[in-house]
Amino acid sequence: MKETPAAGAGRQPTELPAGLPEELPADLPDDLTPEQLAAQWEEEKPPAAGPLANAASSLAVLGVGIGALVLSVAMGLGTPSAPQPGLWPFIISCVMVALGLFQLIAGRHNRDAEKFTRMSTAPLTGLVTLAAMVALMPLIGFELPALVLCIIWMRFLGGETWRSTLLISTIVVAAFYGIFVLALGTSIPHLF
Repeated sequence: MKETPAAGAGRQPTELPAGLPEELPADLPDDLTPEQLAAQWEEEKPPAAGPLANAASSLAVLGVGIGALVLSVAMGLGTPSAPQPGLWPFIISCVMVALGLFQLIAGRHNRDAEKFTRMSTAPLTGLVTLAAMVALMPLIGFELPALVLCIIWMRFLGGETWRSTLLISTIVVAAFYGIFVLALGTSIPHLF
């Protein structure tokens, strides 16, 4: 049994599992208390967004919610006993509008929101590529757009290696093809 360097005084020696190095790297932190860990996280977090960014994000949620409200009413609401296609989107839109208003009024003093950075565009990139896939599916099937979508999401948004990106993207598209086209026989547009 060996005592690890990170172990504090008064602790019992611990036995290292087979295959681990005898010495631990010197850059490993000692055991941190919850307060020390919280202070370390506070130092490493991105800068606060500020009231203008909080208001802008609240207005964006409010705008999407109002747009969805208009579209859901145009689809028809119906009644709870005989709902039409717009009923559930209408309810969700109402919740979005309420949350957007609440955040606009009460959340402007929020200090937990993070400043927009380069990584803030990742959700927008994901949304745009997903919309492009949906638009291309009826024209060329789902296989190629889904493959490109997986590659963009894994490599450029997720930072995966090219090897894992290409392998997993191919497996995902093949699995979807096997499930939805071969096994279930759905009417999803496909090339093959």
